[in-house]
Amino acid sequence: MTNLNVLIGANGAGKSNFIGFFKLLVEMSNQNLQSYVQKQGSPDALLHFGRNTTEKLKGNLRFGIDSYTFQLIPTNDNRLIISDEMHGRWPSKPLPIDNVDYFRALIDGGEGFSNSEESKLLSYVANVPHILPEAIVTWRIYHFHDTSDKAKVKQRHATNDNLLLKPDAANLAAYLRMLFKDHNDHYQRIINTIRLVAPFFGNFVQRPGEPEYIELEWTQKGQPDTPFKAHVLSDGTLRFICLATLLLQPLELLPDTILIDEPELGLHPYAISVLADIFKQVAEDKQLIVSTQSVELVNHLSPEDIIVVDQEDGASVFKRFSSEELSGWLEEYAMGELWKSNVLGGRP
Repeated sequence: MTNLNVLIGANGAGKSNFIGFFKLLVEMSNQNLQSYVQKQGSPDALLHFGRNTTEKLKGNLRFGIDSYTFQLIPTNDNRLIISDEMHGRWPSKPLPIDNVDYFRALIDGGEGFSNSEESKLLSYVANVPHILPEAIVTWRIYHFHDTSDKAKVKQRHATNDNLLLKPDAANLAAYLRMLFKDHNDHYQRIINTIRLVAPFFGNFVQRPGEPEYIELEWTQKGQPDTPFKAHVLSDGTLRFICLATLLLQPLELLPDTILIDEPELGLHPYAISVLADIFKQVAEDKQLIVSTQSVELVNHLSPEDIIVVDQEDGASVFKRFSSEELSGWLEEYAMGELWKSNVLGGRP
């Protein structure tokens, strides 16, 4: 992968499953596997066409010579347990994952566990520092879809809930207050960027003192003495505020890998063009994995930024083009236009 990876493809091609795999790994690393499985509905909701078709879920990740491998199997009492888990150095001659000796081949410099309800990934980090486990525990998957009246981003929350921006921006007001006080240059950059796509926006309200609870409040340009609540904002404006806060915070506060699912929802085409520029800036230092259905967003990207997802024989196939491959087409068309015209694939 490169630093900017934008997944495009038809509905059902596997983009959400790819993002979901990272979500599963994060939940496993936080020892929340059982809770996560139940929230998803059951093991059958995670296994391809259920356990009658898919007996186990297998994963293998490799960062350089650092490797992490696991297998999950369903139980009769509707849980998904870790039948095998191994972290270690990649063997000099890797065996196929279906080989019964596969996990043992990773024992060179590694550790293994079996038949566990929760992952032992954290113990790897505690015992010996390794790049891969340390990376997995820092991954964050963001989705700012819910902007309904009951959305957490519109509710009151504790002012001190500001260590990390939550995946659904449930602590957005507290996080913005922290940036205002501790990283004001970045805070002002967020404000200025929001004004590019919402010229009416003035600022966020930062009430004096140290209130125990806070909620998102803002003012309109030219009317600094009249605060409004978050529910007055359009869905697209609120989602863009979440995205701008996430991506324009100090780099040292961002995880190394950021995953965002369908960031274009409700955004004006100009806001999407601004977002594309922000993606490129952040990708200079951090890795971004984005799933989208937006032709407008893809129009602002290069072939190397895009991964086309197609389903072939029941499996998701991922392809990245190069500028050289598409040089003739790119003289007259943008990438989104090529996708729309089915030159790239990724269409129904």
